[in-house]
Amino acid sequence: MIGNDWDSILNEEFEKEYFKEIMEFIEEEYSSKTVYPPKEEIFNAFKFTPASKVKVVILGQDPYHEEGQAHGLAFSTPEGRPIPRSLKNIFKEIEDEYNYPIPDSGCLEKWAKQGVFLLNTVLTVREGEANSHSDCGWQTFTDNVIKALNEQPQPIVFLLWGKQAEKKMELLENPNHLVLVTSHPSPFSARRGFFGCNHFRLANEYLRKNDIEEIDWKLSTTAQL
Repeated sequence: MIGNDWDSILNEEFEKEYFKEIMEFIEEEYSSKTVYPPKEEIFNAFKFTPASKVKVVILGQDPYHEEGQAHGLAFSTPEGRPIPRSLKNIFKEIEDEYNYPIPDSGCLEKWAKQGVFLLNTVLTVREGEANSHSDCGWQTFTDNVIKALNEQPQPIVFLLWGKQAEKKMELLENPNHLVLVTSHPSPFSARRGFFGCNHFRLANEYLRKNDIEEIDWKLSTTAQL
């Protein structure tokens, strides 16, 4: 399904009855309603970032539910689309930590290709209906994905932002990994801990300490083109 090592890691998962039911459900949803992201982009996070290459995990909730915004990577939007407010706050925190300029694009593919696994805990959503697919089984699947990452031998930094992401701490027991928790970057909660969390620097410090190449968090701006 995916085309890299995730296929062998998740092979048994894909054969389970609950996963087949998810596939049947979303097949019906895509055929009868407007659903995001585009069907061929549902597993983009997995396609861009093989399990063996994961260095940092950023957990989102469900995809953006407005036209053209979701493309299978948590918090990311395709080139040319408006930058959502939560992502703007992520960029503001990076600007504070590294003095990088705020980018013009919300596309985070550069991060994904470096080993930042941008996983939403629910992988699809109906247009205009946040959390509309939250009970179809996706969370069982992504919990098992997180468990698989917990078992990976390489040190991984997990960035858990907000109460929903924080619940996943119980799945992370491997002492090789670093788990960092703070509030969600949403405008409603960013000032409750996200701003000033220093997560991007702390993640890179942990990678460096473990002799793993750091993430270049800098994204392009018009001034750099």
